[in-house]
Amino acid sequence: MQGCDASVLLDQTSNIDSEKNARANLNSTRGFGVIDKIKREVDKACGRPVVSCADILTVAARDSVVALGGPTWKVPLGRRDSTTASRARADADIPSPVMDLPQLLQSFENQGLNAKDLVALSGGHSIGFAQCGLFRNRIYGDDNINPKFASQRQKTCPREGGDSNLAPLDQTARQFDNKYFSNLVDKKGLLISDQALFSGGETDEFVKSYSKNAGDFSKDFANSMVKMGNIKPLTGWNGQIRVNCRRVN
Repeated sequence: MQGCDASVLLDQTSNIDSEKNARANLNSTRGFGVIDKIKREVDKACGRPVVSCADILTVAARDSVVALGGPTWKVPLGRRDSTTASRARADADIPSPVMDLPQLLQSFENQGLNAKDLVALSGGHSIGFAQCGLFRNRIYGDDNINPKFASQRQKTCPREGGDSNLAPLDQTARQFDNKYFSNLVDKKGLLISDQALFSGGETDEFVKSYSKNAGDFSKDFANSMVKMGNIKPLTGWNGQIRVNCRRVN
């Protein structure tokens, strides 16, 4: 969690407090086996481990967006992999789904990202699902929500139990588009932190703009992904090129 260094891929050991067990990642972050497979194929093609897990993860993120109809961008390469991980730091630094706008802005500012980056990168919620336990408080106790939307989500997310029941983050959860922002304008954001982006604050204009112009969203999302991928990378002789993405060498 020092930066874009693949620390999240490290498994729990006596010396590693795995970030996979951080609150935001546990039972949520997936696809580690896909990264393992890509790593094996890349190392096979290169003849030895010369491409870092951090670079593989960053390129895979870009290619996943492209595969689902989103934009492409040039990924700067040359990162190296961390030899440590910190669940405590991940718990402290990864934005919570119950954060309000000032908290979200501060969290992103701490990483050198601004309000536009916050809104653009939140558009990654165009794809994927969230567990009932993460949005229950919103659909049962939030005033800034479309009543019909709340009722619809309550059908699969009861007041008690069903914490792992899934709901799509937007209605086209397997397609990268700008529907996420249209939802926010209609007060249909699934998470408290989603709807916080359109709640009378300084990010409202970005949300409205992206809801009307998918091209602007795609361009800004790509730029912000490059910016996020350049947060404190390990380069030169720092870190290592892991042989196995799950373990330090």
